[in-house]
Amino acid sequence: MEVKGEPRPRIIDSLISIGALIFVMAICLAVYHTDPHVPLLMGSLFASIIALKVGYKWKDIETGMMQGITQALQAIVILAIIGLLIGVWIKAGVVPSMIYYGLMVISPKFFLVATLLICSIVSLATGTSWGTIGTMGIALMGIGAGLGIPPAQTGGAIISGAYFGDKISPLSDTTNLAPAMAGTDLFTHIKHTLKVSAVSYPLAILIFLFLGMKYSSTNVDLSQIKSIQDALALQFSINPLLLLPPIIVIICIALKAPAIPGITIGIIAGAIAAVIFQDVNFGDIVNAGYSGYESISGNEMIDELLTAGGLTGMMYSISLTIIAMMFGGIMERTKQLEVLVDALLSKVKTTGNLVAATAGTCIASNMLLPEQYISIVLPGRMYANAYQKMGLHPKNLSRALECSGTVTSSLVPWNTCGAFIKGTLGISPFMYGPYAFFNILTVLTLIIFGYFNITMTRLDEEPETVLRLGQMTEE
Repeated sequence: MEVKGEPRPRIIDSLISIGALIFVMAICLAVYHTDPHVPLLMGSLFASIIALKVGYKWKDIETGMMQGITQALQAIVILAIIGLLIGVWIKAGVVPSMIYYGLMVISPKFFLVATLLICSIVSLATGTSWGTIGTMGIALMGIGAGLGIPPAQTGGAIISGAYFGDKISPLSDTTNLAPAMAGTDLFTHIKHTLKVSAVSYPLAILIFLFLGMKYSSTNVDLSQIKSIQDALALQFSINPLLLLPPIIVIICIALKAPAIPGITIGIIAGAIAAVIFQDVNFGDIVNAGYSGYESISGNEMIDELLTAGGLTGMMYSISLTIIAMMFGGIMERTKQLEVLVDALLSKVKTTGNLVAATAGTCIASNMLLPEQYISIVLPGRMYANAYQKMGLHPKNLSRALECSGTVTSSLVPWNTCGAFIKGTLGISPFMYGPYAFFNILTVLTLIIFGYFNITMTRLDEEPETVLRLGQMTEE
């Protein structure tokens, strides 16, 4: 709650807080390869010290932290039940079946397109771009080398597919984080984001189709794909009916069901499928929901991909979300974000400029604060009020965060995502970046949509959102 007569920090104060976070994050992530949690806490400490120097009391700072965490509570609950969903769906054979049938679309003649589709399916099923790249990506790199396809092009197709699924999967942590920062709900965010992907994804398919034609060959060893399918079939009962739980969740999205009950229905459907197809009992399902699934197929790639899920497995993302919102809450409550945004937006007068500024800030965050979570959290809190003042629905902001913050993290070599991909696939973002067509086209499409006012929903088109935002402001 803003109080008249409160201290107002200078721009230099805000820059010191941001600069301190950048410095700590850079040292801890790039030099010592730590997780971002403690660096974020240290950033919160610096922001608190600046707030005290400006004239705020500790009570104000603490209020800011609590308000920040409160705004993310829905996302935290969703992340928790998604952990259950992943564990149950793997136990039920839902995720393995999606991977199994996804691998069937591969064709030597259309290898790059098939790579894009396979990685899209796996990432959509698991909600993790890193898991997809570290498993399917490695296998596809080997197959691509056998076909004589340049590693950079294969890598670009892998990255494009992995980040397409990660960007729209309800199982993805970034897909849940973006709407939480913007002030909208999960399913609304996914549907709005799909409008951008409906342009960029088909274009990426066409480009990869064109590129791949000259590498067509029928003499290729697909034994790696066959071994993965065999390992899945040995560990699970694979059945097309196991695709019903994700279809049910998609139907819930289409019917505008709230995220929490929609995902819960998916968990129930998965549990029923587990009993029918995998011959497990209620206790096995509960354990998978809590601890996740541990794959022991003997196939290292499958075991790495399917040892996942569970409430405990989601605690990394939940704790990071809480800590990130503490930092954002302090910066917002003590007006450090306000003065910074006012300076940045002093010349932003149009919707297109606002969307472009959001995308630019997300990209800059990925370069300066080399962690994709921060590229969503920080710009999300910075621009939330700006979108509201311009009369734009918060789902426009959440889409901008996802379509620029998430997808560009893989294109920065010193970002945690870029570094992971280089270490996993053995190619630098400088090599595969120009071929990550989906990632590049998504950012361009987002900005074009902003300037030409395409699918930019206004607040007065959805009055219930105006009421909800008003209640948040009063709190």
